[in-house]
Amino acid sequence: MIKTDYDLIIVGGGMVGASLACALNNTKLRIAVIEAVPLRAASQPSYDDRSVALSYGTRRVFSGMGLWESLADSATPIRKIHVSDRGHFGMLRMDAARYDFEALGYVVENRALGKLFAARLAELKHVDLICPCELTGLEFDQSVVRAQVSVNDEIKVFSARLLIGADGGRSVVRQLAGVKTRTREYGQCAVIANVTPGKSHQNIAYERFTSTGPLAMLPMSGNRCSMVWTVKQAQEKELLALDDEAFLARLQERFGYRLGVLQKIGKRAMYPLALMMAEPASTPRLALIGNAAHTLHPVAGQGFNLGIRDVAALAEIVSDTLAADGDIGAPPVLKKYAAWRHKDQRHVARLTDGLVRLFSSTLPPLVLGRNLGLLALDQVPPVKRVLMRQTMGLAGKLPRLARGLPIA
Repeated sequence: MIKTDYDLIIVGGGMVGASLACALNNTKLRIAVIEAVPLRAASQPSYDDRSVALSYGTRRVFSGMGLWESLADSATPIRKIHVSDRGHFGMLRMDAARYDFEALGYVVENRALGKLFAARLAELKHVDLICPCELTGLEFDQSVVRAQVSVNDEIKVFSARLLIGADGGRSVVRQLAGVKTRTREYGQCAVIANVTPGKSHQNIAYERFTSTGPLAMLPMSGNRCSMVWTVKQAQEKELLALDDEAFLARLQERFGYRLGVLQKIGKRAMYPLALMMAEPASTPRLALIGNAAHTLHPVAGQGFNLGIRDVAALAEIVSDTLAADGDIGAPPVLKKYAAWRHKDQRHVARLTDGLVRLFSSTLPPLVLGRNLGLLALDQVPPVKRVLMRQTMGLAGKLPRLARGLPIA
């Protein structure tokens, strides 16, 4: 077998790529994590001022990786979820206590995750963090993959048995490998900020569908809420140009007064929204995970959690292959990973895309139908439980990490 610099190269040291390196901690694989921006830098896009909603299933994965204990104090539990259709009668409520769960999910600030992963990666003796650097080329053959990297203006080439693209929606790995994608532009942007309401959020997450798109208010520490407001692209410049008082007034009109009078808003940011699904990679010794493989609309907060399930499944397959003295980058191994993840990835993409389309329509029959559907879901506990398990990341074939178990 050809000698390589590493067993595994992960391109992307953000939340998904770093999670994979941590998940494989006990395998003793020689791993390189290639990242363009230092994890603790203010410009690090994975660890900026945003927050992320972790599903209960993601908490289990982090527990299996030994990360949750260090993260728990920074996580605000979501005890209830309240879904409504602005201006209409439909409503859906979910309560963790009624189904014997501690929480339906958790809200964590990205910077807290950044600190955790930076500290944990520094502790892993079999992991080399190559950062800052730029991936400039890839070469694949049946036995090895080679990554050309620019480090301090010096070109270096690292070889491995398997390369993982975890470098986000604008993945350089995907582009260099020639992986095709299917993309649907929504003509929407997400305006994101932290908001302080007048009333206690009581650990309730709100998802309110409006004529411009969904508006989420997620509970955070210090009685703050993480706001994700979907607006039409024609509106985003106008909203960002408003002063805080005018912006809060516009937000109040859209959201209502369930949280009282909105008091304060933090720094605002904007992100264009699209659905992107990568085609199955035919390139040898390559796998894509997280946003490099699928970028979703933020409705229902499924994107990051889907990526963490990619991590859990891939880590288990790699670990089992090593235990059987197999080649972690061999075609049967990668086909097994792709087959395992295909159903979940497509199902969640259809779910989020369908919600956006359904709740964006103003056709009276669809408006009536979706509101009757919300009421039916709210009143039929078995059906509600199925939906809850799906959104909590507890449906389908679960990897060992997603059951809170170590991979080896």
